[in-house]
Amino acid sequence: MKQESITPRLDVKAFAQSASAIAGHDLLSKYERLMQETKGLGAESVLNWSAHGEVRVDQAGAEQVWLHLTVDASLPLTCQRCLSLVDIAVAARRSFRFVDSEEAAEAQDAEAEEDVLALSLDFFNLPGLIEDEVLMALPVVPRHEECPVEVKLAAVDPGFDTALIEKRNPFAVLAKLQGCKSA
Repeated sequence: MKQESITPRLDVKAFAQSASAIAGHDLLSKYERLMQETKGLGAESVLNWSAHGEVRVDQAGAEQVWLHLTVDASLPLTCQRCLSLVDIAVAARRSFRFVDSEEAAEAQDAEAEEDVLALSLDFFNLPGLIEDEVLMALPVVPRHEECPVEVKLAAVDPGFDTALIEKRNPFAVLAKLQGCKSA
């Protein structure tokens, strides 16, 4: 099933049991935290995503609910080298295993390679997960491979050296005072 607008909530267990798949193409403007990250730029940029569910049987014969998520986007961010805009391609491909309770998820998450989440009686917030994954995939320091403008890598203040020479040493004044006492 292909859709143009994101499904706000998802029954993950039913989605996995029916081995369903959905995909969408959303405007970046639908994601508030991503818009904050881009400082309001790129509202018309498209975020492509897809999700599919499956049920796997573990070694003990128990059914496990899985959700596989893929997200691709290009976000306009500020290059930390030249301070101009740079389009950063972001891709996230993650798998999530769902368990019956928060306690089980917390206990298993540290040991598991995949992320372990708790199944809820409420519908799952798929847009929130998509946004979280894109935010976590962003580079810590966004920058161009090669900046389009010359980057000034040094700052020189012509009066700096002169100020150092003219600056009085505070200990020299103390030394003079000590010299006065001993005389």
